Amino acid sequence: MLRGMCARAVAAAGAVALAACAPALIEHAGPASTITARGSFEIAGRLSARHGGDALAASFRWTHERERDQLDLTSPLGQTIARLNGDASGVRLQTSDGRVETANDWSLLTTRALGWPLPVEGLAFWIQGVPREGAPATVDRGSDGMPLALRQDGWSVVYQAFELDSDNLPRPQRLTLDYADVELRIAVDSWR
Repeated sequence: MLRGMCARAVAAAGAVALAACAPALIEHAGPASTITARGSFEIAGRLSARHGGDALAASFRWTHERERDQLDLTSPLGQTIARLNGDASGVRLQTSDGRVETANDWSLLTTRALGWPLPVEGLAFWIQGVPREGAPATVDRGSDGMPLALRQDGWSVVYQAFELDSDNLPRPQRLTLDYADVELRIAVDSWR
């Protein structure tokens, strides 16, 4: 049972943190300023995932480049849970016990591991506070122009806090993603 929960948790965490990225704009308070989604970034933080009766808490480090993603997950005690890698040729998950699982794309991997597909193509945008290009989205904004909530691809993303990244641009620090009986909570500790 623990191994199954770990595999589902690893896949959920990987799905949260891995996706392709392209430039997008979001309105921001101030004189004619905008935030552009980065094509590459490195973030570190913590996440919790809940699906039905299963739950997980982990720390993560996500390196996102236009063509490649790598995610390292660790337990709250600092032990490696898994490493996930992905690019256009496929995705790979390796657990701390050496088990490897591969798939053609993140949706297939998460469907196998979780029982539901996670729209990873949107996550690299959502974690930056912007909707994914090419799909309808609704964004609720605060009086300062920052997003409060975003709805896209059946997911609802609620932004609780922002911080300045290394380029002095505001980026989400805490957010919650909901879809059916899935809830993901992410706290970003550092943006680079």
